[in-house]
Amino acid sequence: MIKVTRELKTGIIAILTIIAFIWGFNFLKGKNLFDNSKVFYVEYNNVQGLSMSAPVTINGLKVGNVTNITFHPTKKETLVVAFSLNKDYSFSKNSSAEIYAPDFISGKSIKINPVFTGTTAVSGDTLPGLIEEGILGALNEQIAPLQTKVESFLINADMLLQGINKVFDVNTQANLKEAIASLNSTLSTFRISAKSLDTMLADGGQVDSVLTNATVASHNLVKLTDSLNNANLKQTINKLENTVEGFNTILANIKSGKGTIGKLLEDEKLYNNLEGAAKDLEELLTDLKLNPKRYVHFSLFGKRPKPYSSENVKEE
Repeated sequence: MIKVTRELKTGIIAILTIIAFIWGFNFLKGKNLFDNSKVFYVEYNNVQGLSMSAPVTINGLKVGNVTNITFHPTKKETLVVAFSLNKDYSFSKNSSAEIYAPDFISGKSIKINPVFTGTTAVSGDTLPGLIEEGILGALNEQIAPLQTKVESFLINADMLLQGINKVFDVNTQANLKEAIASLNSTLSTFRISAKSLDTMLADGGQVDSVLTNATVASHNLVKLTDSLNNANLKQTINKLENTVEGFNTILANIKSGKGTIGKLLEDEKLYNNLEGAAKDLEELLTDLKLNPKRYVHFSLFGKRPKPYSSENVKEE
């Protein structure tokens, strides 16, 4: 019987420990040392927080894990993601590997968008890489223009406030306070006027009295109109027109010299005779006043009056 030394036992245990450590480490990283899985590579400019051992899915089914993430040796700012597929699933090299977020809680994952036309992909091939925007990405795209507008608005608002601060200096503030005080006084006056107007518009007020008088006047006007209608206004107007026509006829006759008034106005000879008679009458009256004895003789004894002569007048 072969005797196993203590050193051999120690060496075997150490080898088994190392193997177990390596296997456990790779198992935690999602690697399986005892399978023949396919390995593929994808290049990204940004892995969006993709971590090692992240799941790789096809149509929602987990088919592998991310095994390594490193920088590209020759391309700057390019990351190379390596993942292994445990399932025997064939697709072409035109298929893409897209980074996406299954939900809000879990981290990023890779989903393969399989394409079956073209050359079949084999282990070690590099697939085209895509990045899904996701809900947050879509929100960021929608919010970005709004953010720009909000920033512009804030800048304009800040400029406006600065301008207002410059305009509203001490003098302006004092003037504004004075204007507000005047406005308060005006409002108080307006309130008093409004109360007066309410009083005027109330029942029994001045406006109500005016409206009442207007109503009475309109009723009286209606009655007057009815009275005029009942008084045969047309006949009255016709009579008035006939009267005016007669008066016009009289005026025309007078103007043409017809009738006594017309002759007095139009016959110059008759006018001259009347004027002469008026003068003679005036002279007669004057002489009667000056020499009444010439025309009136009165005697208590019945003395016969002397005949008129100019000598007697002189004696007297």
